[in-house]
Amino acid sequence: MSTIMTSAAATSTIDGTAATGDLATTKGPTAHEDLVAAAGPAAEELARAANDLLSPTDEPATTPPRPDWPRLIEAVKDSGQYTTTKEAERVTRLVLSTLGGHVVGDERVELARRLPEEAARLIASQIPVTCPLTAPEFVDSVAARIEGATPATARWDVSAVLSALPELIGDGLTSRLLAQLPTGYALLFGKADLLTRAA
Repeated sequence: MSTIMTSAAATSTIDGTAATGDLATTKGPTAHEDLVAAAGPAAEELARAANDLLSPTDEPATTPPRPDWPRLIEAVKDSGQYTTTKEAERVTRLVLSTLGGHVVGDERVELARRLPEEAARLIASQIPVTCPLTAPEFVDSVAARIEGATPATARWDVSAVLSALPELIGDGLTSRLLAQLPTGYALLFGKADLLTRAA
């Protein structure tokens, strides 16, 4: 059975209108092959990442145990000083779904495996973008999805989520993620941006 994750389903959970189980849509082998063939390489990577995530794997002994969803939400709640768990959860879903399109390759799969399964589905359900947004553009894209948000409040929300990740996924993977992203993301992850990239 092939499982394909859809961006639309991931977006629906951000407002809390759909359950986690709705993120996976089961297709028969013929439907899956037709969809991948029609959508091209981006769909192939999306399907591969989703299947890798949901299939049992032999992970190295050094891989930290997968945290649970409440632990991630509590970390975001503390980081962002949110008054309610519901608010922290809403922001977490929104930021992770936006981040999901910006992480590719082995780092994308490893990130999904080190996060709670619900968060991993948000990451794996996004089709990778062809041109990553700059850090300010990333913040603006989040602001556009939050009613009444300003660049300042959106930056706070993004930083609250991303700065909670290094403790859960480890500094090594965090550094590899930052190496994929344009300059400026390190500060959103709560790290000093020491990398200088060629223009």
